[in-house]
Amino acid sequence: MTLDPEMSAKITGYRPRQAPPEWELVADQVRMLVAASAAMSSYSVGQLLHATARFAIWCHRQGLPHEPELWLRHETIDAFVLTGCTDLKPSAAQTYRSWLRHMRDVLAWAERGEHIPPPMKAPVTRSAPYSPTQLSLLREWAESLTGQARADALALMALAGGCGLAPRNLAAVRGEHVRVLDAGAVVVTTPEQGRVIVARRAWEQRLAEAAQAAGGRYLFRPRRTTAQAKNLINSWCADHRPTGSLPALSAWRLRASWIVELLSDRSDVRAVALAAGLSPAALARYQHYVPPLADKDMIALLRGRP
Repeated sequence: MTLDPEMSAKITGYRPRQAPPEWELVADQVRMLVAASAAMSSYSVGQLLHATARFAIWCHRQGLPHEPELWLRHETIDAFVLTGCTDLKPSAAQTYRSWLRHMRDVLAWAERGEHIPPPMKAPVTRSAPYSPTQLSLLREWAESLTGQARADALALMALAGGCGLAPRNLAAVRGEHVRVLDAGAVVVTTPEQGRVIVARRAWEQRLAEAAQAAGGRYLFRPRRTTAQAKNLINSWCADHRPTGSLPALSAWRLRASWIVELLSDRSDVRAVALAAGLSPAALARYQHYVPPLADKDMIALLRGRP
């Protein structure tokens, strides 16, 4: 798997704070695991490195062989959470468990085709997508705004609804992260995760214009001085409510709409998952929003190309 230079540098240069002597014995395995799973994970590289390093050092102290396949067994991860995370709050320990299980799921799916095991708790409720009509009307509303409000609304819709970026990644995008390829496609390289996102055709021109205007500044709310601020997107949406009966603007609903649109187009599930920073299994939660194929389309799909 090819990583961008920034992400690769973070992984190869990582060392835990106050690293114990055992770190050097497990460092290569930690970097390998994170490098192999980072591009398919919704977690940041820093989070994955910290959790994996702590886990690897614990495995070494338990006398386990330095074989990641043994480390990432479910029973080993659960034992680590129960006995190796006693200094953490329960919620933090469970977060570590989620990170490590997700890493195992990604690697198992990619390398051996294993089924991802079901979660031990009810799945997180996903935001419902907007309907195509709502999206069209929301874009008309955004276009009708003036000044910075218009620029922010369109940037939010282009990045979340046109590229599928989650709020954290959306907020970090600057104009310099957006490129127009020779073929006309507009791509965004998310600075934190290093994933390359291709904008939907309907948003290419708008996104390219916004990036050119922003330059080295953020596309969304460019006057801020920090990459992340509490309620950065929610506060803007609360202050700029669409008129009439239109629903409020939501980055999560825009992202869900992007996922459902791609699945409705019968795009390759692996490609959608990779662009979304999710596992293919996670996309199943959106399938009930995808309209079924008409009989003639189903026949053509199953019959194959001539």
